Amino acid sequence: MEPLDLATWPPAPIKTERLVLRESEARDRTTFIDLLASPEVNEYLGGPRPRTELERELPTIPERWPGSFVVELDGAMIGHILLRRATTHRRPAATGKADLGYLFLPHTWGAGYATEACTAALTWFDQTLPGEPIILTTQSANTPSIRLATHLGFTELERFEAWNTEQWLGLRPPAEQRR
Repeated sequence: MEPLDLATWPPAPIKTERLVLRESEARDRTTFIDLLASPEVNEYLGGPRPRTELERELPTIPERWPGSFVVELDGAMIGHILLRRATTHRRPAATGKADLGYLFLPHTWGAGYATEACTAALTWFDQTLPGEPIILTTQSANTPSIRLATHLGFTELERFEAWNTEQWLGLRPPAEQRR
């Protein structure tokens, strides 16, 4: 996966009713470690990474590249949204398209933060790259993620086998085709 090719990055912070989407900062490093080491967060992502490994390997300012947003609530990071280019993918239909990914701390689940943050990031994406579709891949067993994807306008493109389990690939058409 590659960062998005963008003329201007980072954008001004994106503010929603409750959240701010912004570029990562050094103060976010601990939360990135919490996200990547969490068994709950990584249940459908191949499992958590060891905290000691993350503390050793994660840079001072993690995930600082075009298409990477920290999700902040009341001044603290609660999640991460990724929009990146799927340069290689297990499915030909996904290659070259923008790919949406998201991680949120478990204590924030069920409050609508992922919907609010992803909607804001997708609105920004539509304004920045209006002619581009977006894909989203998750395990078929991850029904909350599929529900969110459907709510965000993704429709199932196909299911396929990868990493020893069935995967769900959704597509959200370009903004100009949804009007």
